[in-house]
Amino acid sequence: MQINMQIMKRDRLIRLFSALVAGLAIASCAPASTDSTINNTAAEGLPAQSGSADQIVLAIGGESEEGYDPTLGWGRYGAPLFQSTLLKRDENLNIVNDLATDYSVSEDGKTWTVTIREDAIFSDGEPLTAADVAYTFNKAAESGGLTDVTQLETATAIDEKTVELRLKEPQSTFVNRLITLGIVPEHAHGEDYARNPIGSGPYKMVQWDEGQQLIVEANPDYYGEAPGIARLVFLFIEEDGAFAAAKAGQAQVAAVPQSLAVQTIEGMTLRDVVSVDNRGLMFPYLPANSKTTPDGDPVGNDVTADVAIRQAVNYAVDRQALVDGILEGYGSPAYGPVSGLAWEEPEASIEDAQPEKAKEILAAGGWADSDNDGIVEKDGLKAEFTILYKADDSIRQALALATAEMLKPVGIQANVEGKSWDDIEPLMHSNVVVFGWGSHDQTEMYNLYHSQSAQGDYYNAGYYANSVIDTRLDLAMGAPSEAEAITYWKAAQWDGNQGVTAKGDATWAWLVNLDHTYFVDNCLDVGELQVEPHGHGWPITANIADWQWTCE
Repeated sequence: MQINMQIMKRDRLIRLFSALVAGLAIASCAPASTDSTINNTAAEGLPAQSGSADQIVLAIGGESEEGYDPTLGWGRYGAPLFQSTLLKRDENLNIVNDLATDYSVSEDGKTWTVTIREDAIFSDGEPLTAADVAYTFNKAAESGGLTDVTQLETATAIDEKTVELRLKEPQSTFVNRLITLGIVPEHAHGEDYARNPIGSGPYKMVQWDEGQQLIVEANPDYYGEAPGIARLVFLFIEEDGAFAAAKAGQAQVAAVPQSLAVQTIEGMTLRDVVSVDNRGLMFPYLPANSKTTPDGDPVGNDVTADVAIRQAVNYAVDRQALVDGILEGYGSPAYGPVSGLAWEEPEASIEDAQPEKAKEILAAGGWADSDNDGIVEKDGLKAEFTILYKADDSIRQALALATAEMLKPVGIQANVEGKSWDDIEPLMHSNVVVFGWGSHDQTEMYNLYHSQSAQGDYYNAGYYANSVIDTRLDLAMGAPSEAEAITYWKAAQWDGNQGVTAKGDATWAWLVNLDHTYFVDNCLDVGELQVEPHGHGWPITANIADWQWTCE
């Protein structure tokens, strides 16, 4: 009977959240603007016919407002397309060569020596040499962009095909710089490069109409197999517009939200791609007014500073109901920031949807509803906080509202407010925030939890600090290799006694991992897709040189 009641309750939650998401979708999708987008697209002369091996159209978002310069961060969440990288991850996330033919790391972990291939040519006809590799890494370190190469001391070309990368300290995650940092030409890397990129990747830029479209063509000098599609047109339209474009026959690949993934489009198949693109609640860890950020913003929250509150939230939330009701089943429960990756600690997961256990945790922590108003309190402090989310993000809104409903029965009052990022930034160190992360790079986990990362920005916004966890993260970062670091990454999550996840300090209530959902033309073979990172950039294009048009 108890199991049946739990199933009935979950079904009610799913129906509630489904209705909620449907209402949000109606509110956020304006048919008139969608039609206008499609009409404008056609008016600009973009193709309305079916695709071919000569050309396909992609409506997958991902326009980079700053342009396409890897030294400033382009490509960190996906293949840089125009530029080659030294290494790359295959469909199973194994590390394989790209520009590099071999690499080695010194015994002290501080010197990486990389040999590059001899047949790589930039799209302007100039050869790619070790000097270009050294220049790229030094420039990225100098620029202070979103590509984290802060541990690089200097990069030096030993000869035309050998580069030496010397680090200040050993860094097991440095291999990810070799995977994500696209190589730029020293001779052509100037102020306008970001909008006119030259590289040795499988495609080269032809035309960029900012805010509208990007046209690229296969690079005839590419050293790999010639791309199967000669020309790509990227449309920069919202997700509902992408769905409409696909339905109208104007796009052969369209990224759509989960609420539209349940629809069908004639001649197209839905590709449901697993990702580590997560959403969760970040908790301020310190008591209120413990300190201020460098910009003077307040840090801390008296309610969320109590571990009983943080753990109770984790156990009260029904993550599967969130997946089923908000993501339409296109996702999975998340209990940490690295679900499904090799460095995830599976023992850190909990059995959630346990409101009674949440109540027990609160009671053991001294929280009780003494005035019978439905909200527990402790020493006169009500268990009440605000959840902030990005106002124009319907998924984050639905997650915030649904979580707030799940917390009411256990006596926690969560008030939900949508704001712009500009408005959230000064408040995010003293309020709970719905954030999204997810990377193939373990450095992100380090930045989310290490005390030194609490600098008043998005990394470690809650100012979490635990010296034991810091030590484990440092050991992971300083390990000789990615494989040897895994033990420490896992121990930081949970070692049986302590960790950052729900059983331990519960610094976050991770909620869900989104599946990335794409409609793909039945004539287009996009191959085996890897587990994708956070949705910035174009993660689906990681293997785009292998895509093939299969129809005559």
